[in-house]
Amino acid sequence: MKQSNEPEGSSQGDGRRLSVSVLASGSRGNATYISDGRTAILIDAGLSGVEIQRRMARKGLDPSSLDAILVSHEHADHIHGVGVLSRRFGLTVYINDGTRQASENALGKLSGFSPFSCGHAFTIGSLAIHPFSISHDAEDPAGFTISCNGGKVGVATDLGIATGVVKTHLQACDILILEANHDPQMLIDGPYPWPLKQRIRGRSGHLSNDDTALLLEVLQHDRLAHVILAHLSEENNTPDKARQAVKTVLNADSVRLHVASQAAGSSVLILR
Repeated sequence: MKQSNEPEGSSQGDGRRLSVSVLASGSRGNATYISDGRTAILIDAGLSGVEIQRRMARKGLDPSSLDAILVSHEHADHIHGVGVLSRRFGLTVYINDGTRQASENALGKLSGFSPFSCGHAFTIGSLAIHPFSISHDAEDPAGFTISCNGGKVGVATDLGIATGVVKTHLQACDILILEANHDPQMLIDGPYPWPLKQRIRGRSGHLSNDDTALLLEVLQHDRLAHVILAHLSEENNTPDKARQAVKTVLNADSVRLHVASQAAGSSVLILR
């Protein structure tokens, strides 16, 4: 594995603390960094390679320490920079067959790829990855849990409904990155054409703030430390509306609530 370069305050190389940072989240590009100090990955790379490198540098993260890119689905806001980063840094791309076939032209030649199947766990270095199926209008979209040394991070964005599979896999996470895409009334009153509104509201679209609150009621437990609300619509939501919708279901004494923005993502969170 490559030399790790964790942000100041983490325990570099001890493999005992998970560092998580959403680099960008929204319809113009998505990317999330996760590392345990030994293995570092990106989940999706939907910005240009240069922009992802710039955002990592701002947070004290070194792109050359990355080991792999994990791809959730083929939409452009999740794969735009995958190919160039793979080639530039020699990164293996972990991607399921349906997603790879749907994105082959956009990805171009990869430094390496490794297929996975939803429902079947695998490892990337010291990280245990468990992909699970989600409901979205893509070929074979996936959510993920990432575990190491007793810590668990759950990532589920771009999903129209929270199925039983989703709820099962996201149980007992220390950090949750969940979609809170839209405020239902803002979506109905907003400028989008009706077919697009229907797509967003549908079972293969995006979770509303209210849906996310209902999901968090099921997932909250004593060890949950951080919730990051992600993939907020810039037209049909606001950070305040998203926070208001979910904060009443969370234990304010033990859970820190964050909202990841398109422009700046989130801070680097370190699970101690």
